[in-house]
Amino acid sequence: MRVGVFTPLLSQVSLPQVLKKLAALRINTVELGTGNYPGDAHCKLAMLENSTALAEFQRVLADHGANISALSCHGNPLHPDQARAAHDREISRKTILLAEKLKIPVVIDFSGCPGDSPHATAPNWVTCPWPPDYLKVLDWQWNEVVAPHWIEHAKFASDHGVKIAIEMHPGFVVYSPETMLKLRSITGPTVGCNFDPSHLFWQSIDPIVAVRLLKEAIFHVHAKDTQIYPSNLPLTGVLDTKPYTDERARSWIFRTCGYGHGAEWWSEFISTLRMFGYDSVLSIEHEDSLLSPEEGLTKAAHFLNSLVIREQPAAAWWV
Repeated sequence: MRVGVFTPLLSQVSLPQVLKKLAALRINTVELGTGNYPGDAHCKLAMLENSTALAEFQRVLADHGANISALSCHGNPLHPDQARAAHDREISRKTILLAEKLKIPVVIDFSGCPGDSPHATAPNWVTCPWPPDYLKVLDWQWNEVVAPHWIEHAKFASDHGVKIAIEMHPGFVVYSPETMLKLRSITGPTVGCNFDPSHLFWQSIDPIVAVRLLKEAIFHVHAKDTQIYPSNLPLTGVLDTKPYTDERARSWIFRTCGYGHGAEWWSEFISTLRMFGYDSVLSIEHEDSLLSPEEGLTKAAHFLNSLVIREQPAAAWWV
């Protein structure tokens, strides 16, 4: 297991500066955005058509002893606005091609969310089964939009030797272990998950139990925490639509690792990941509105570095 960083939190800094800063924190693994929601500050898809730029990019990584855990292009490939959907799908396809060139095994994306019909203009995230209109919408979304796209896109990724890690995120059709496994049953083993415990905490899903449910479907892990505020929860419930910056009134907010749950919880989470076969990166993602990116990154790096076993343990004396 090793600690990495999802670099959009340092988007105002050049890639060499990012790698130098992270090395000082004992981190040499990065997850890079290529467009859509994460942006492309440190990894341009134009390198696909520019061998000189690609070679320079690889040289910068090598000079700093850095490696890439995944390329991320979180978007909404199922958006009812066809132009938006086409844009996000093209970014995802090009990201897969770049991952193939760079020999990076995983691309991270969102599942997306369609509208409620072919005539919709905005996504429609269904969260309840009644009135029955909602189940009709859900059936239409999965059968007519989700399955056709993801079957085709999974085959494209497989043909290029790349796996797709879907981040389970409310607001999209895949937001829970159940919906993740549903998509995987449709697409096959090329599609798995980018496991971010912060999105499960506030849904009252125990992330450690979720690791046991998802098992080999976990392709990549984000390190991000959530803090629940019991004094606000009875008023809003977990489906709280107030801005993330309205911390005093929200029922929950995203936190830096260790600020929502302590070392005991994170140690058990890391141990359970290893127990079920995941021994790769914990990629720090900063979305803590109470801490600056610099402060959040530094605290998360020190916290996780104190918990992670960097090397396999030596052979036992009785072996």
